[in-house]
Formats: sequence, C-alpha cells, structure tokens
Amino acid sequence: MGVRLVLREGSWVMPTPFVKLCPSITLLLLALTAWVLVFGYGHAAGEKFLVYVGTYKDHGGKGIYAYRFDSTAGQFDSLGMAAESAEPSFLAIAQDGKFLYAVNEISKYNDQPAGAISAFAIQRESGKLSLLNQVSSGAEGPAHITLDRSGRYALVSNYERGSVAVFPLLQDGRLGRPSAFVLHQGSSVDPERQKGPHAHAIALSPDNRFAVVADLGLDELLVYPFDAADGSLGREPQIVKTMPGAGPRHLAFDSKGRFLYLLNEIQSTVGTYSYDAATGKLRELQTISTLPKGFSGAKEAAEIEIHPSGKFLFVSNRGDDNSIVVLAIDPERGTLAPVETDSTRGRTPRHFTLDPTGSWLLAANQDSDQIVLFQVNPKTGHLTPNGQTIHVPSPACIKFVVTR
Repeated sequence: MGVRLVLREGSWVMPTPFVKLCPSITLLLLALTAWVLVFGYGHAAGEKFLVYVGTYKDHGGKGIYAYRFDSTAGQFDSLGMAAESAEPSFLAIAQDGKFLYAVNEISKYNDQPAGAISAFAIQRESGKLSLLNQVSSGAEGPAHITLDRSGRYALVSNYERGSVAVFPLLQDGRLGRPSAFVLHQGSSVDPERQKGPHAHAIALSPDNRFAVVADLGLDELLVYPFDAADGSLGREPQIVKTMPGAGPRHLAFDSKGRFLYLLNEIQSTVGTYSYDAATGKLRELQTISTLPKGFSGAKEAAEIEIHPSGKFLFVSNRGDDNSIVVLAIDPERGTLAPVETDSTRGRTPRHFTLDPTGSWLLAANQDSDQIVLFQVNPKTGHLTPNGQTIHVPSPACIKFVVTR
C-alpha cells in the first residue's frame, strides 16, 4: 500500500513507510504532482493570452491585429488593430512578454533597397502596440525573425538576395545597430525559384551556440557558430546539402536538442536530422513527403511546429492541398510517422501555431482571410475543428503572449 502519484506517462507508488516517516516531503511531492497535472506543459488549461496576427496588405490588411484568447473555452475576443505597419509578415515576442518584433516584408526602406524591422512595446491591458523604433533589415524582403535564447538579439533572414542579419535588443526594447551581416552566394536547380540564394528562416540550437539557416535558393542548411556575448556569426558555417530542388523553408529543434526538423517548401517534404550539440553537426536520418501518395497538384509547404509534449510534429501545406499534417515523433530515434491529414477549411495556410497549453492549433489561411481553430488531442495528435473562425485580412503569422 502507499500513495500513488499519477504523472503524464504513468504512476509511481510512494511506499506507506515513507509517507509516515517523511510527511513534509510527501506533501511537497503531492503538491508538485498537482502542479504538473494542473499546469501541464507549463501553462494552466484555463489561462488567457494575448494573440497577435501579422498580415499582408493584399486583402486590406493594415498591420498587426490583437485578440484575447481563453484556452478553456477556445474563445477569441477581438481587440482590433494593435498597430499599423507595412507588411508585418512574421513576428517574434520577447521572453518577458513586454516587446514584439516584426519584419516588414518590403523591398524599399528610406529610399534604399531593403526591408525593415519594427520594435513595439506591448500594452497588456489594451493589447495595443507602441512603436519604439524601426530599422533597415539590410536587404530586401525580410521573411523571418527569431530571438536568440538569451533574449538579447534578433536574427533576421532576408529572402530576396539571401542574407542574414543580427540585431542587438536594447534594454528599452529598441533595436540596435546590426552586430552581424552575412550575404549568401550560389544557386540550385529550380530555374524559377533558385536562381540565387534565398535565406528563409533561422533556428537557434537549444544551447544557443549555433544558428541554423534554411536557404531555399541554395538547397542548404548553413550552421553558423553564434556568440551571444557580442551577437556575432562565425565566418565559416557548416554546410548541409538537401535534396536538389527541395527548397528549405522553416526549422524546428526538439526541446532536448537531439533532433532538427526541416520543412522543404518546393518539394513539400520534411526531413529529420540528428544534432550533435558539441559540434553543431547535422546528419540526415529521414525525409518524407507531407502530401498524399500520388499527389500531382501544386506543392508549397509552409510552416512546422512541435507540440509542447514533444510527441507530435505539425506541418502545413499550401498549393492545392491546404492541409495540416500531423506526424508522430519516435521518442528515441526522432523519426516521423504519419498520423493524419486535416483540411484547414480555407486557402493557403501560410502559418499556424499551437497555443502555449498545447490544446489548440490556429491555422492562418492567407487567401481566404481567416484563422480556423482546432482542438488538439494530446494523446493522439488528432485535430478537431471547434467551429470558430476569425476573419482577418491576409493573416501571415500568429504569436501568443503569456499575460500572467
């Protein structure tokens, strides 16, 4: 007999003698167990969040829109326009939830051939964003922004000519002058999409020592040593070649830093790579299609994200498929197995995201001007639409802000 502590992956029986001899420790363990059960992956099921949506101007988008989200009911409340901004196609949130950063996917800034990056202060009560400053991204068409794990730098990939830039984040949230800038060179096999380099996204390794860049135009992953002391990138990156014509787009590290997952846009495939934290070396383990067998329509994979539990990987397909694909992750080998494919109930799911509790997936259908909400089964990864659709012009990116 004893006290049974029920955890996510099973249970542990605490022997009765231990309970009698160590009552204070027993209470502590029971309290810890209750905390795990209530808060799950670090956030309570009933928590409320701020949600920001970056948009394109194609269908009347004017900037970044704000919402409040109740994770218990799966309910959104619109807070309206948070800030007007030109083509804020990708967003990043500071670790403390005080600041939001957006790339402005434009080709001219201050009469120079470049895009821009905007820094905003988040007003948690109203959801409004206050512009702190805006700087050149260093080249045309910035497509992606991510913050390093120290929270001191923003790393930006400029798509048009294939470059990467690093910007210090000042204490007041503003963007500083770039601490690093790298221009890629080369091409690959697709005569329309790969005439030159197209840096598309950057992922920081879990230990913050390496920055992995997916370059769609080169069919390469470039692994740069990253120094968080001064925001510098090593001059000689490791080069990992993908399948010719694959078109690397977005990346996701698993939380333990053992595996990296790569979504290839042009061929609509997802690759699994083992990761050596000591050297930054990547080794391909598996590449599978994200589309049904025999699919002959337009291929254009878009987004990739790992469930907070680490059990599932989700990817989105645009083109003629308009779907979210659920893949199970082998906990030891890191390889992927198909679970299901679900329609996004709209057109062109450029982006999607999971809420911080892992209970909901939000699919941003760019060309049908809507975000569709799905409930996530934490045991199976199964997606169920809850019937709620948010209408927003040309949604391009969704980010959550924890407000507690």
